[in-house]
This record gives sequence, C-alpha cells and structure tokens, in this order.
Amino acid sequence: MTEPAVPELVTLHVWRTTRGALPRALLRMATDPRRLRATPGVRFGKLLGTGTGTGFGPADVDPTRWAALVAWADPTRAAGFERSPVGRAWARIATGTARLDLRPVLSRGRWAGTEPFGSPPGGHVDGPVLALTRARLRPTRAVTFWRSVPPVAAALAGAPGLLARFGIGEAPLGWQGTVSVWRSPADLLAFAYRRPEHRAAIDRTPVARWYAEELFARFAVQTVHGDRRVLGWLAEDRPS
Repeated sequence: MTEPAVPELVTLHVWRTTRGALPRALLRMATDPRRLRATPGVRFGKLLGTGTGTGFGPADVDPTRWAALVAWADPTRAAGFERSPVGRAWARIATGTARLDLRPVLSRGRWAGTEPFGSPPGGHVDGPVLALTRARLRPTRAVTFWRSVPPVAAALAGAPGLLARFGIGEAPLGWQGTVSVWRSPADLLAFAYRRPEHRAAIDRTPVARWYAEELFARFAVQTVHGDRRVLGWLAEDRPS
C-alpha cells in the first residue's frame, strides 16, 4: 500500500471573536466544514473549537477563539485562504487573527481514519516547533482520563521554552487535543520525556486504553502571521 504523501505546507488559522459573536461562530462551525474541505488546494481540513489551555478539560472551553487546521495538496493555494469563502466568513466576525505556516516533521497515528500528514522523515529543526495531539476518547474511559489531566496541565503551564498552548476540539464545545508551540525541539522533548507528570501519562496510555483513535504530530514553525496574542503567546525570553 502506498504511504500518504507528506504535505509541503500545513497552516493553522486562529480567530478571536467576541462573546456576542458566539451564535455566528456556532453557525460557521455547523456550515463551514464541508466548504473548508472543498476549498481549492485543500487535502485535509478541520474546523476546531479551542480551550484556554489552563486545564485542557471540558470546563476549559474558550467560546471566543476558533481555529482551522489545513493540510495543503497544493501549497501555492494557501496564500489565498483568507479570500476563500471560509476565510472571509470568519474574518467578518473576528476581532483578531493569526496564522502559523508549518512543515510536518513527525506524525504518528490517525485522524478520522486518515493520515493527514503522511509519514514525515524527521530531520533537524532549527527554531520553534509546534506539537499537535488529537484523540478520540473511549466513552468508558473518559472519567479516568479527565482525572489524569490536571497534573499535566499544571506542569505544562510553567514549562521552560513554552511559547503558546491551547486545547482543541472538533465539536463546537469540548476538547479532544492540544496545540503547543515551543522555542526549540529540545524544550519540547524535555517536557515530554523528563517531566514526571507527562512521562507518567505517556506510560499509562497503553495500559489505560483511553483512546479509540489518536494522533501525535510535530511541525517546524516556518512563519507566524498576525496577532500572536490570539494564540496566547508568552514572552520568548522565559527562563530556560
């Protein structure tokens, strides 16, 4: 079987809205997924609700921030996303926007039965990286999973090298994954494998069987456009 191609470009679009715009944002979440997938050049696209990043649980929902993750079959089309029907619709209700241009470095697992980022060959990254986790919880394991989250979330908040983090969910409300941006790959790996809270969660995952489906991906951050405050960007001079 032929392995899925690795997209040259993945973009993460994030919009900040007001609470008063929530009905329109929910309408967009209901009507735009199909339009996003039909956008010329798009190979894989998901509209996402977000969380504040402080707890990564059901109570962490942020109704004023929304996102789209897009893998491009034709990267030359990405520059026109803001002029697409989906991009224009979100711009009309947004008070701030940000976009990250990403290059896949590593991807393991599946998202809705697909491998949207292929099997990247890895390689050296000199600069910031973005880590993406996405999972579909087994309903019978949800309670034990949520109980395991607070120690990891607390450790992440103070992690050296962290630039931004927030939860993501494919439903308008809820959480099914995380986005975190790091100053360097070394900072990400130090948190993932040397912090005991996160290391314990990694070790427990195959035993607890929390997930019916899961994906982890790492990207080189090529460019950050727009207002970084929309991403919850932290000071880049945080101590190591």
